[in-house]
Amino acid sequence: MKLFRFTILLFLFSFSVTTSAQIIRTTLDPAQLPKIPSNWTKKNQIGFDISEIAFVNWSAGGTSSISGLFKGEFGRTYAKGNHKWVNELIVKYGLNKQDGTELRKTDDAVQLNSTYGFRKDTLSNWYYSAKFNFNTQFTDGYNYPNRDIAISKPFAPAYIFLGAGAENSNKQKDRTFYFSPITLKTTLVLDQYLANQGSFGVKKAVYITDPNDPASQILVEEGQKVKAEFGILFTGYMKNEIYKNVFYENRLSLYTDYLNKFGNVDIDYDTRIDLVVNAYVKANIGLHLVYDDDIKTKIDVVDPVTGTTSQVNDGPRAQLRQVLGVGLVYAFQ
Repeated sequence: MKLFRFTILLFLFSFSVTTSAQIIRTTLDPAQLPKIPSNWTKKNQIGFDISEIAFVNWSAGGTSSISGLFKGEFGRTYAKGNHKWVNELIVKYGLNKQDGTELRKTDDAVQLNSTYGFRKDTLSNWYYSAKFNFNTQFTDGYNYPNRDIAISKPFAPAYIFLGAGAENSNKQKDRTFYFSPITLKTTLVLDQYLANQGSFGVKKAVYITDPNDPASQILVEEGQKVKAEFGILFTGYMKNEIYKNVFYENRLSLYTDYLNKFGNVDIDYDTRIDLVVNAYVKANIGLHLVYDDDIKTKIDVVDPVTGTTSQVNDGPRAQLRQVLGVGLVYAFQ
């Protein structure tokens, strides 16, 4: 009888251990667990546009040329409940080569945008938002064909916008509008030569005439490398499919400073039409318009006596760039 009881207890103990082990194995096996949905969404897209024209014994004349433009768009968006954090990095760099001329830059941009928003309920499209924006370039820029004097450099200029306001974001219609009555704009010109010229609105250097040589000047105070402004910022983004596989995209930024010429608006408008051939081939037509009262156009002036070339400011002008390209696009996770 004792042996029978011992056998029953041993059997129950073995069954309990086996069941527990199975439960533990099932619980700890990652393959059996459901995946937790992420609050992050990603966008990674790179592209390369190219255009080329060549002439050989062409009786009507012409200049052979080839142009290339690299583009990258990267996004990270966090959305959970009433919170949303949108981050975007846009990079562009283009070059052109013609017969008889050196390699020239056609496009150069680095843009980082980050916006955090909070809304009262999950049904509203209105957010209390804080926005950060940074813009600069990769390499030196020139007033071609003059390659001796750079008119812009990396971080000369660089623009930083930091502010708070209200944002209306509609994901279904792919549009976003942002308004901030309190925005700090910082202009960086981290090149002393350009800063001394007062490029991009910073305070230029102070010179006095050399008493021993009236034709020369003495540097008294170097130009400032930083300019801070406080004003109103409005930005807008909209993308629509106006026809099958034809997308129309717009980006607009308007800024005016409270203290310095209030009502004088800085405009940055970028619009383009994308014609999607397939998942990897896309054609695009774009127009970029910029007007900033602090950005003065530069012209080359030749001294008739010495023959040396110098650059002088020629006042603010509307800047316009038009792009037409066909290229490859690759999106990845």
